[in-house]
Amino acid sequence: MTTTIDQLFDVADFVTEEEREWQLKAREFAQSRIRPVIDQAFEERRLPVELLPEVGEFGAFGMYLEGYGLRGASSVAYGLVAMEFEAVDSGFRTALSVQGSLAMGAIYKFGSEEQKQRWLPLMGRGEAIGFFGLTEPQGGSDPNTMLTTARREGDEWVLNGKKRWIGLATIAKLGVIWAKDEEGIVRGFIVETDTPGFTATAIENKLSMRASLQTEIVLEDVRIPADAILPKSKGLSSPFKCLNEARYGIAWGVMGAARSCLEAAVERSQSREVFGAPIGGKQIIQAKLADMFVEYQKGLLLALHLGRLKDAGTLTYGQISVGKLNNVREAIKIAGTARAILGGDGITSEFPVMRHMANLESVRTYEGTDEVHQLVIGRELTGIAAF
Repeated sequence: MTTTIDQLFDVADFVTEEEREWQLKAREFAQSRIRPVIDQAFEERRLPVELLPEVGEFGAFGMYLEGYGLRGASSVAYGLVAMEFEAVDSGFRTALSVQGSLAMGAIYKFGSEEQKQRWLPLMGRGEAIGFFGLTEPQGGSDPNTMLTTARREGDEWVLNGKKRWIGLATIAKLGVIWAKDEEGIVRGFIVETDTPGFTATAIENKLSMRASLQTEIVLEDVRIPADAILPKSKGLSSPFKCLNEARYGIAWGVMGAARSCLEAAVERSQSREVFGAPIGGKQIIQAKLADMFVEYQKGLLLALHLGRLKDAGTLTYGQISVGKLNNVREAIKIAGTARAILGGDGITSEFPVMRHMANLESVRTYEGTDEVHQLVIGRELTGIAAF
């Protein structure tokens, strides 16, 4: 689907042929498979899990990782896929992120060779869904308050604690639980969800991200083998490295939501007439559309720049925070302006804008709130940590 927005500023001018192929393949899948079911899924508070194996079939899970049957695509290619998924719904893009960047990413970065060989091919094909268990009910943005513990008993680890706002755990076969060992050091552990003492419950009362799956996990004397620990994980820097992978994908993804809202606003401005003329012929409407378009393009170019830095191995935490903070913030503004241009109809499911607005409020919060990223950037600028 070629849009006027694409024609005005075509990202294809700045990406490789392979990256463009990934984008177009993702767009086709998102528009033909996700879009027809997403409004009903949002109403029913249901992630379209039946589509996840298809995502695995075309190779999007963990697509920028090397080996283990994975595609080894560029980070830019992954960003383009995330953008196309989120152009339909943030919740479905979140599933891509939880599986590929967080769960698979943790095993890829910190797992043993045996763990990688066992799990990554299955997860890449979508035959095993994973979760990433870091956030706790009391902790929020402060994982230093982690209460989940891992105690060594003979040839087993015994895990106890709670996790909240964990994606995909009720449909997952396995996940990575972050817990403090007896020395108070945060370590990662692979936990299979059929292990006695493991319970995951879906969080149902959401008014945002309704077509996605977030859960609460309870661990009660969950016994796992000694070799279930991710041997290369040590300290909070380990999960933070995974979070930065997800934050990178967000910087791209939200530009998809922004584009969808902008497209809806442009189409409405052309078709809706007031006082005998299309509202798109009014200077104030064109000014709003122009501002939305400029911020969308700036965000897209920022995401592309971050992708090139990431592929070159030079992307920093502070740069990722710039992308997450700016692009989510601007996507929310674009969605709000689009809603205003659509008028009263903008709050209906006839248009995707209100759904994007609600979803983006969640994206603004997870993987670091605005304030967290402001502090990260502030530390980079001053050399002084304010948190």
